[in-house]
Amino acid sequence: MQEKFGFSSPDDFFIKYAQSKAENTEDTGIFNIVSIGSGNGELEVRIAEKLKSNGIGNFVIECVDINPSMLQRTKQLSRDKGVDRFVRTIETDFNYWQPEAERYDIVMANQSLHHVLNLEGLFDAIKRGMKADGSFITSDMIGRNGHQRWPEALELLQPFWEELPRKYRYNQLFKREERQYINHDCSDSGFEGIRAQDILPLLVERFHFELFIPFANIIMVFIDRPFGHNFNAKAEWDQNFIDRVHQADEAAILNGSIKPTQMIAAMKKTPVAETHLRDPRLTPSFCIREPGNSV
Repeated sequence: MQEKFGFSSPDDFFIKYAQSKAENTEDTGIFNIVSIGSGNGELEVRIAEKLKSNGIGNFVIECVDINPSMLQRTKQLSRDKGVDRFVRTIETDFNYWQPEAERYDIVMANQSLHHVLNLEGLFDAIKRGMKADGSFITSDMIGRNGHQRWPEALELLQPFWEELPRKYRYNQLFKREERQYINHDCSDSGFEGIRAQDILPLLVERFHFELFIPFANIIMVFIDRPFGHNFNAKAEWDQNFIDRVHQADEAAILNGSIKPTQMIAAMKKTPVAETHLRDPRLTPSFCIREPGNSV
C-alpha cells in the first residue's frame, strides 16, 4: 500500500516527506518542522540525521511533549547522533499548544493524535502555525474510541476468533486468556484512543488531503501487541490464518461494510490539485464511521 507512493513504513514516510519538502523549498530562511507529541524523539533525530547527511543545514525540528523525561532523552540522543544543533525541545501540553502564526513548513504527528482530548483546539493551532504552503503529516489511529471495534467489525472478527487455537487467545498485555474476544476500551488508561473516532471527521473539516492511505481493521486484533506475539511469522498455519484475515478485512473495507482504523496522511490548509489515494474508493470522507450510524 505504501510502496506505490515511494516509502515502505510510516517512519520512512516522515523521513522522505521531510527530505523532499526541504530539498524543494525556495525559502532561503530556516526550514521549520514541529513534531506534536514527539516522545523520546527517535524519529525526529533520524529525520535530522537524514537532512544533515543530504547537505541540508538550515533546518530546525521542534519536539513538543509534556513529558520532561522523554524530552531529556531526546536531547541526549540528538547529542549522541551529532544533530543537537538542529533539534529543540518544548515542554508543553499539546492540548493547549499555541504556535506562532505561519511558522512551520511541516507539522508532524506520529501516533500522538489518539491521545489528544482537545482535538479541535490542536487542529486549529496546527492550521494557524502552518505556512501558506506548509504540510501537516501524520500516521495515526482513526477507529472507534479506546481502540474498540464497532459492532459490524466484531461480527466479521468473531468467526476468526472462534477458529483460533487456545494458545493464540492469550492476551500478552493483560496476562489473561480470552476464550471470548473482549472488546476492551483502552481509553481507561493513558488517554489511549480517547477520541480516535473524531480525528478523521475533524481533519476533513479543516484540511485538504494531498495523500491519504487508510488501512486495517480486524487484522489489527491479531497482529497488535496483545495477541500478535502469539503468532509465529514463519509457521505455515499462522501465515495462512493472517492472510485470510487480511483478505477479509480488505474486502470489507473496500466495499464499505467496515471502516479502516489506521491512516497515513499528508494535508494542506489550502485546496490541492489532486489527492493521492491508495484506492479511488477510499476517500477521507468515505472512511469516516459516524458513531450514530450503522455501516
